[in-house]
Amino acid sequence: MAEPVQTPQAFPTRIFSGIQPSGGLTLGNYLGALKRFAEKQNDGIETVYCLVDMHAITVWQDPEKLRQQTREAAAGFIASGVDPKRSVLFNQSQVSAHAELAWILNCVARMGWMGRMTQWKDKAGKNSENASLGLFAYPALMAADILAYKATHVPVGEDQKQHLELTRDIAAKFNNDYGVNFFPITEPMIEGAATRVMSLRDGSKKMSKSDPSDQSRINLTDDADTIAKKIKKAKTDPEPLPETVEGLKDRPEARNLVNIYAALAGITPEAVMAEHAGAPFGSFKPALADLAVAHLSPITTEMTRLMQDPAEIDRILGDGADRAEAIARPILEDVYGIVGMIRSRRR
Repeated sequence: MAEPVQTPQAFPTRIFSGIQPSGGLTLGNYLGALKRFAEKQNDGIETVYCLVDMHAITVWQDPEKLRQQTREAAAGFIASGVDPKRSVLFNQSQVSAHAELAWILNCVARMGWMGRMTQWKDKAGKNSENASLGLFAYPALMAADILAYKATHVPVGEDQKQHLELTRDIAAKFNNDYGVNFFPITEPMIEGAATRVMSLRDGSKKMSKSDPSDQSRINLTDDADTIAKKIKKAKTDPEPLPETVEGLKDRPEARNLVNIYAALAGITPEAVMAEHAGAPFGSFKPALADLAVAHLSPITTEMTRLMQDPAEIDRILGDGADRAEAIARPILEDVYGIVGMIRSRRR
């Protein structure tokens, strides 16, 4: 791949990130994304958050479920503290700049780059001939999502880091091909104790809404009793918590629960160990369950309230789309000019 080199042009700091509305939001989405999204609003930085419904259809989606899940994801953002007046919150398909820029970036990206993407290999597998072209080209659309806003920073989980590296490569190649300093070389933001929350049934696997076992995850729509039961039934080993974080090295389930506790409490894993060193899981799990219920129950309640008025959610997303369009359209028009396209009928 091309070696990304930061251009000398100064870019105002702007954060962009998105979540696929292809299933219910989980504790992993909250700790790895939504909680941090809300916190970034307090840093005085422009924040743009997107429900990437165009990414969702790289595999077939039931249309009515997709609409429902998009609204539910929007409710999850808002209930988690993302203020649609302070941040731009919208669904991707309402801003055509994403699709338009994706085509241009498809022409910049190389087939070999796409073929090396781990998620393509994992999702297409041996059945790649029957996978959608959209699934293969997904990373170029992700690059367009980011670069349509000249985003300088993207909060990402470890599993999306490779796609952001590709975005950096595409931006660098575009700048080099056209002799411009137009796109920033976007920086990843990977931070916090639980940037990758693991399954409650298998500490070696990411917590996922697609896991067949509902016991493997905590959904943001779970009630208090369900949250507590899932944590108390979470897989662990027979040993008590060690004295130090280093003692969790070969204990993935124990490490996962400690990281979840740390992220919910807003402390470091080291602080958790200092407080609970030597504790058996028979006492640690109830403490974690109480913490999770106290933190997540208000979010669940607010999501339920918001979902009772889908028209209001649609209004919020529409308003966010207008604001997103106002940022992305001028950038896209500049791109058209750079690549040599006549634009006598500018929008």
